[in-house]
Amino acid sequence: MSNRRTFLKAGVLGALVLAAGGALYRKVQGPPPLAPYQFDGGARSVLAAIVPAILGPMLPPEPGARSAMVARTVEGVQGAVATLPLSTQKEIQDLFGLLWLAPARRLLAGIPAWDEASTEQVAGFLQGWRTHRFGMLRGAYAALHDLVLGAWYAQPDAWAAIGYPGPIKELS
Repeated sequence: MSNRRTFLKAGVLGALVLAAGGALYRKVQGPPPLAPYQFDGGARSVLAAIVPAILGPMLPPEPGARSAMVARTVEGVQGAVATLPLSTQKEIQDLFGLLWLAPARRLLAGIPAWDEASTEQVAGFLQGWRTHRFGMLRGAYAALHDLVLGAWYAQPDAWAAIGYPGPIKELS
């Protein structure tokens, strides 16, 4: 009986922490802009940690080339997000806001700081979301996964890895 009460208390406490985190994020960020969402430093930091965890061995092993490809992929994600409806852009902005806000990041992802997280820690958080019992977190994982892979495979440098020779010359 006490385990059930403890579980319920923890659930209510978790919901209150998330609500407070969301309210704090809205207070700090202000009302959402009507303009398209442009990534800020927080979103870029989150993505810079997530991209290597999703792409893994597809990234070049040399550190300079690896960093350049991660940065190009982050820019590609920004470009992809810019093509989405404003309501979807707002949801993505909220997702990155929660992942950047320290209390929410620790609670939802278990990551103390994105720039200090190892690729294995980030991959573990993503795997947890991929298989989570809550559909909202599975959906957030799917969005991150699809945006990163879409941005990656939109780059001509990534085509060779999948055997794609590029568009037919007559059509381009």
